[in-house]
Amino acid sequence: MYLPVKIKFAVAIAFSLLWGGASFYLAERWLADMSAVFGAAWAYIILFGIAILPGFMNAFMMSSLLMDRRPAFHPVTGDLPGIAILVAAYNEGENIAQTVESIAKQQYPGDLQVIVINDGSSDETGAVLDSLDYPWLEVLHLPKNMGKARALSEGLKHVRYALTVTVDGDSYLYRYALQNLVHRYMSDPPNTRAVAGAVLVRNSRANLVTRIQEWDYFHGIAATKRIQSLYQGTLVAQGAFSVYDTDVLREIGGWPHSVGEDIVLTWAILRAGYRVGFAENACLFTNAPTTLGQFIRQRQRWSRGLMEAFKSHWPLLFKRRMTTIFIWWNLFFPYMDVVYTFAFLPGLILALFGINWIAGPMTLLVLPFAAVINGIMYRIQSRMFVEQGLKVRRNRLGFLYYSLFYGLILQPACVVGYVQEFVSRSKRWGTK
Repeated sequence: MYLPVKIKFAVAIAFSLLWGGASFYLAERWLADMSAVFGAAWAYIILFGIAILPGFMNAFMMSSLLMDRRPAFHPVTGDLPGIAILVAAYNEGENIAQTVESIAKQQYPGDLQVIVINDGSSDETGAVLDSLDYPWLEVLHLPKNMGKARALSEGLKHVRYALTVTVDGDSYLYRYALQNLVHRYMSDPPNTRAVAGAVLVRNSRANLVTRIQEWDYFHGIAATKRIQSLYQGTLVAQGAFSVYDTDVLREIGGWPHSVGEDIVLTWAILRAGYRVGFAENACLFTNAPTTLGQFIRQRQRWSRGLMEAFKSHWPLLFKRRMTTIFIWWNLFFPYMDVVYTFAFLPGLILALFGINWIAGPMTLLVLPFAAVINGIMYRIQSRMFVEQGLKVRRNRLGFLYYSLFYGLILQPACVVGYVQEFVSRSKRWGTK
């Protein structure tokens, strides 16, 4: 049975409010116990930060995923429109040839222009690029490292087609990725001006750090983009793999010089009144950070990008559209991350010594709910994998750590990233 998107949105909101209300009712005794120790104000701050708001969001996500039905592609006769692909590469000598090769293997049914911007690399990236021989390949050698945003904006000056795709220099496009991305763009509502592709982990077998991230990309990030797209506004058309309207890119001045250039750019597109979609079956595999330090720096950069987006595009908080709920959602992330870091984590340590002021046996009740959500995500993503001829790898150890311990590292790292945005002027690119 078909349900209009606005009805789905109303159902998801109603279910989430009911869940939040029931959670608050069940937490009254817990709230009273915390109030006796910390005072009523701090007890409410802790309760909403680690239970009520996350519960509301998880309930919204679960109900929305159950109602989501991805729209079919519109039929296309003849070739697809010509596209320009921008690849910003900094010290990618080991990967850039495979990235360009994966583009060649796409056999995109339309005109193709590939511009690789060598962003002042100090390794063999420039030499590798000069050795490649493809009729559609153009290489720009920048004399010094300018950062990813400026490199992409420099490449944008040379784009000849109406659609611009960005691809990271250490990535590999899976078959039909370009066709599926552009086809989704053409099939989405007329006011769509960007579509994010599905980014997955390429080096998931490197070590435990990448095994854990495989589940984050496969579950959390993909599910979030599906839901945001359902309600007419994906919040991040990531630079790793997305398609944009070239005229809109030029209209808003290209990629801003910032740490999180892709989220700031996407919010600029949304603020201009356009829609951003998501192509769940346009798969690109990228190299995830292989060390804990690299991972933490990456997530700190993403958190800084969120702060940059709010500083530049805070009026989105007051746009009358369904996707505004996700802007407010992101506004609460710093609050929840701070409470998790400075209240819940110490509460877990206290619970190990039998002091159940914040965490205790009742905390374990969230595990069945988390299992249900992860089960829904897995079923949806696995179905997409089967359709694309992919196979979900066995990664039980990674899933165990992802489910139980991921937040212990992720959320404190995010807190540091929020602080960095207000105390550091550095706009360094990458995590290497």
